[in-house]
Amino acid sequence: MAQIIFDHVTKKFGDETALEDVSFEIEKGEFVFVIGKSGAGKSTLLNLIMKQEEVTSGRITVNGRRVDIMKRKKVSEHRRRLGVMSSEVGLLKDRSVYDNIAFAILATEQGNSHMKQVIMRMLGLVGLAGKFESFPNELSGGEQARVLLARALVTSPDILIADEPTANLDPDASWDLMQLLAEVNYQGMTVIVASHARELVTIMKRRCITLVAGTVVADQRKAIYNQKATDIFEERRVLSKK
Repeated sequence: MAQIIFDHVTKKFGDETALEDVSFEIEKGEFVFVIGKSGAGKSTLLNLIMKQEEVTSGRITVNGRRVDIMKRKKVSEHRRRLGVMSSEVGLLKDRSVYDNIAFAILATEQGNSHMKQVIMRMLGLVGLAGKFESFPNELSGGEQARVLLARALVTSPDILIADEPTANLDPDASWDLMQLLAEVNYQGMTVIVASHARELVTIMKRRCITLVAGTVVADQRKAIYNQKATDIFEERRVLSKK
């Protein structure tokens, strides 16, 4: 059975439709890009997986559980199985790198006597073990992004969700981060990356789900950034309005 299933999912905010009749399946261990322009519905899709938003219609299944009808008391357990990397949920500026990651562990009530060992192992994974006492303002943008990745992975999630992880990074830092995400995926974790970084998507050649105006217009494996699908959809939409 697929690890993530969207079955004819629609999400509306008032009269505005953010996602419309979206269906796809993601198998355990896949690396999937969700691509599209700003406002295409990428973040909404991720928020539905995390149950930060409620569906308007359709079904969502994650790890064999129906997220769309999940009871509130089960939501925290569901989210503990997801690692979330987002620049919008940034680092706490008044805490060290170590304390930022420790806070993530304590927030999920998973703190124990091995916490320090786990944190240092994660920092080693992203190449920042020597920066554990540093504060965010002492790190480069690329280093901060790697700390965010370590924080997302520290609770050993089943699925890693990264929302525009390379936003505001230079090309070298972006590529380094993508290599780390690829390594995490190689070790068996499902990775979902929302992005509009065309060059990285094209270089990585992974599965790409293309969204335009809340609709899936393409779902390709070993794909490049599908600008053609986007352009065709936009052209059809313009013609339909005439």
